[in-house]
Amino acid sequence: MTTARLASASLALLACACACACNRADKVAWAGGEDHVLLPVTVNEAGTRHATLDVVIDCRAKARPINPDIYGIGYDLTGYSDANDGRQWLAGPSARRFGGNASTRYDWELGTFNHGSDWVFANDRTPAGEPLYARFLREDGQKGVTSAVTIPILGWVAKDATSVSFPLAAYPNQKVAEAARGAGDGRMPDGQTIPSPPPTQTSIAADPAMEGRWVAKIAATAPAGQKRIYILDNEPGLWSSTHRDVHPDPMTYDELLAKTLAYAHEVRAHDPSGRIAGPSAYGWPDYFFSARDAAIGFRLRPDRRLHGDLPILAYYLNELHKHEVQTGERLLDLLDVHFYPQSDDIGIGTKGGVDPKTAATRVRSPRALWDATYTDESWIKEPVRLLPRLREWIDQYYPGVGIEIGEWNYGAEGDMSGGLATAETLGRFADNGVAAAFYWTYPAPGSAAAFAFRAFRDFDGRGGRFEDSLVPVHVAGDGASVWASRDASGKHLVVVVLGFLPDVALDTRLHVDSCGTAPASTAYVYTGAAAAFAATALPREAVVRADLPPYSITTIDIRLQ
Repeated sequence: MTTARLASASLALLACACACACNRADKVAWAGGEDHVLLPVTVNEAGTRHATLDVVIDCRAKARPINPDIYGIGYDLTGYSDANDGRQWLAGPSARRFGGNASTRYDWELGTFNHGSDWVFANDRTPAGEPLYARFLREDGQKGVTSAVTIPILGWVAKDATSVSFPLAAYPNQKVAEAARGAGDGRMPDGQTIPSPPPTQTSIAADPAMEGRWVAKIAATAPAGQKRIYILDNEPGLWSSTHRDVHPDPMTYDELLAKTLAYAHEVRAHDPSGRIAGPSAYGWPDYFFSARDAAIGFRLRPDRRLHGDLPILAYYLNELHKHEVQTGERLLDLLDVHFYPQSDDIGIGTKGGVDPKTAATRVRSPRALWDATYTDESWIKEPVRLLPRLREWIDQYYPGVGIEIGEWNYGAEGDMSGGLATAETLGRFADNGVAAAFYWTYPAPGSAAAFAFRAFRDFDGRGGRFEDSLVPVHVAGDGASVWASRDASGKHLVVVVLGFLPDVALDTRLHVDSCGTAPASTAYVYTGAAAAFAATALPREAVVRADLPPYSITTIDIRLQ
């Protein structure tokens, strides 16, 4: 997980330095947004504002497969105490990622790790008994989900469960102190940084061979038929911050590539069927520059200039592609990046503002994933268009590589704005052919974000889910997003409708005549602060009609003849 939101004045310079199928009209004002072509709104006799949402579902067009691993969640190895209580499974995830900052220094043989800057650079231990990674794999096998395991490539892992990097005995007046561990955060009260100790104070060397043995163990331990992804560490662009006690120097282009080649080679050798993902870029600056560039200045970007002035992700793809061409060894299957909105007060998890302005910004924020007309409303201040951008780099530098969003979150997951942003993102992942994605960590049970997952994964409480093929839809106007899916038989449609207008109900009309007739349909509606979707049988008409409340997440289950 990224330890800090990046909105400093120095990062604002990055916006200057960095000079899909959509089911929404190009222009619209929704959730307090910009000037766009809004769905026509009328007011009935009761004073309720309504808009007609006409949706044409085109079953004559070719459907596209949806990658099932886009509904993944995160598993923070420091949160093992609630690993077995069932809460993380209530959202119906399709995959889990064993990761977080602590995974960078996880010693799979000892079961130890270091918290890094998350908690006074202290070593710690996972529970005794069954190794945590083995339990993780076993639980995933029982649930039939994909396992994504973070493989440390920094080169140091925790040597025990007790060592600390900045002991209070040596530095008693640190800015943040943890008396129980006798450790501090490595900063003096005036903000001065305490020099990093020798890595051996807390850690032992972890070379590629050591991690290769772990991969071999994983491959031998994992349940038969289980899909596996190996992610090459966690946010190496932040090592000089999150793990500065053992890696004080900012990462460079050359270091990232060298470690990728060495460790990915071991992964491929010991589990050829597993997919390899990297480089776990933490966010917008890390897509374009190395940590050394960030430390010296994005305008100067000395490291990038030494490497053809290519964005670091483009360089990474190009060099790994060249390696495959020259050696026949493929060391990257998925380009992995993290995505967190950077607007003020958005937050992560349960945190984040829910005032009307912040909520509206949150609901709009997923447009940074796909919409070239959307100017990011944070310090970035330019179109991010993340998924098309990544696809363009892949097509140019390493064709055939998939896209993985290793972490993402919109904050305020208990508020409808967090739920709508989460649901919109899951739909956009399907739209844009994302191969795998992992929410950080998992939505709190009963939260709006959890219901956003359930809209696609368990809308009826009996395992009802969005189907495996995406059907093109055509929507007149904006203020809503719609996705349609169908099963292999073509007799079952599942449609997700998101209403973004806080005070406008949607008179929804689904035109399914190209798919067949719909004698039976049910709408499952969520509007916040509810224990379940509200199920309503829809009239048996030629057009599937549903009156949907404002600011809502709805799944419509349609059985066709």
